[in-house]
Amino acid sequence: MTTFTRRGAVAALAATTAIALAGGAAAQERPVLRLSSVVSDTDIRAEAFQKISDAVAEQFDLQVYNGATLVPQGSELTAIQRGNLEMALVPPQDLANQIPEWSILTAAYVLTDVDHLEAVFDSEVGQQLDDLAAEAGLHILAPVYFGTRQVNLVGDAEVMTPEDLNGVTLRMPGGDAWQFLGEAIGASPTPLAYSEVYTALQTGAIDGQDNPLPNDYNMKFYEVTDQIVMTGHLVGFDVLAIGNEVWDGMTPEQQEMLQAAVDEAVAESTERHLAREEELVQFFKDEGLNVYEPDRAAFQEYAQQRYLESEFAASWPEGMLDAINALGSADAAN
Repeated sequence: MTTFTRRGAVAALAATTAIALAGGAAAQERPVLRLSSVVSDTDIRAEAFQKISDAVAEQFDLQVYNGATLVPQGSELTAIQRGNLEMALVPPQDLANQIPEWSILTAAYVLTDVDHLEAVFDSEVGQQLDDLAAEAGLHILAPVYFGTRQVNLVGDAEVMTPEDLNGVTLRMPGGDAWQFLGEAIGASPTPLAYSEVYTALQTGAIDGQDNPLPNDYNMKFYEVTDQIVMTGHLVGFDVLAIGNEVWDGMTPEQQEMLQAAVDEAVAESTERHLAREEELVQFFKDEGLNVYEPDRAAFQEYAQQRYLESEFAASWPEGMLDAINALGSADAAN
C-alpha cells in the first residue's frame, strides 16, 4: 500500500494536480466519500473538511456531515468497520477502546504541544500506531488538533507543581480514564455535567475545571474564576480516518490527491486554533484573570510516574513512552 507523510502538503497537492486524470477514469461517476464529524458547521475543523471536499472534487464526491447528523457520536469507528461510512473524525479515546495501545496518546503529559503531536505521527511511533489502526480496518490520514487543556481555578493561590493541586476539587469529564487524568496532575477530580460547571464554579461546589481555552471562553467560565494555569496537560486532537478497503480501492494518484488535500487543510486548521488560543490568553488577562505557566517539567514527571504505576499503562507498547518523550525533547531542541 502506498503511504505518504503528513508534511509537504502544498508541494504534493501542486504535483498531483498536474497528473492527467482524464480519460476513462474521468468518465466514470465519482466515488462518494461520506465524512462524519461531531463538530458544528461553524467550527474551524468543519471549514477544513469543506476545503478537503473542494480540493478533491475532480475525483471524489466527498460529502461532509457535521454535528453527528449521519451516524451517532461514538459510533463512527464501528460504522467505518461495517462499511456503512467511508471517513470520520475519531477521538483517540474511541480508538483506545478497541486498540488499547492507542491509550498512550490519551494520557496526561505524553504529548507536550502541537509540534510534538505532529512529530509523533510522523515518526516510527506514529507508523506503529497507524499499523495497529490498519489491523482494525482504519487508515489514519492525519491528527486534527483542536486545543490544549489548561487548569482554570477559583482563588488566588498560585499552582506551580502538582503538590499545589492537592485537595483542589477539579471538575473532570466522567469516566475512569478522565478521572485518573485529574489525579495524575495532582488534583481531586470529580465528574460533573458540562452544563453544570459554570454554576458549580460560581457557588463554590468545585474549585476549578480543565478545558481548552476556547471552551473557557464559550462557556464564560472566566466570569466566575480567577486564574488559568497553563498546565498544557493534554493536547487535544482527533484523527481523520478512512476505511482501509476504501483507501486500498483508490489509485495511487487518488490516494496522493486526498492525502495532500487533508495535509493542507489540517495544517491551516491547526494554525487557526493556535492563533485563537494565543488571542484568548490576552483576553483572559484583560478580564482580570491571572494567566501563567507552572513548572511543567514537575507536572510531566509526576503524571508519567502515576500512569506507569497504574493499570492504564499496562497496554502501552514497551519503549513507546520513552520514544515519544525523546521526540518531544528533540523537538524542543530545534
